[in-house]
Amino acid sequence: MDDLLQRNVRFAATDAKDRVPEVPFVPNQQLYVITCLDPRVDPAFIFDLALGDAIVARTLGGRVTPAVLQDLAWISYLHEVKAPDADWFDLAVVQHTGCGRGLDDKALLKGFAERGGDDAALVDQAVFDPAQTVPGDVETLVSAPLLSPRIKVSGYEYDVETGRLRTLVPPRSRADG
Repeated sequence: MDDLLQRNVRFAATDAKDRVPEVPFVPNQQLYVITCLDPRVDPAFIFDLALGDAIVARTLGGRVTPAVLQDLAWISYLHEVKAPDADWFDLAVVQHTGCGRGLDDKALLKGFAERGGDDAALVDQAVFDPAQTVPGDVETLVSAPLLSPRIKVSGYEYDVETGRLRTLVPPRSRADG
């Protein structure tokens, strides 16, 4: 942590923090990204984003969970009430290749369960093939009643080997019909 704290001192001396959005829940690039916890999948690098450009939610596998839906419902409500004239953000679900390591290992899952963890929930969240899970997560978001129907949701597979994104679900919103 000492090295990271020194890096923070250098960061604080820059003007990067001065370019953040005026309204915190309306990011500069109008982008909300849901992606995996895996450090190989960092939206700041994948999309070449600066501080304040996007809201990023990181979950196991980049899956849409009840907690993600709750956060999005709150951001959607804030947007409608506090910034009704601002453009609506795009919401990108980004899941990646090579995900789910260990979630197909019965002995590892058994050990996690014996420790008190919920192995069944982990397996339900597993992403072995983004082409199979991204469309369902996008549909969950598009059909979520607490989210604005104007939010455009899209889905992608990030290839950790090539660094490239592949569109699995083009942008759409509930307002599109």
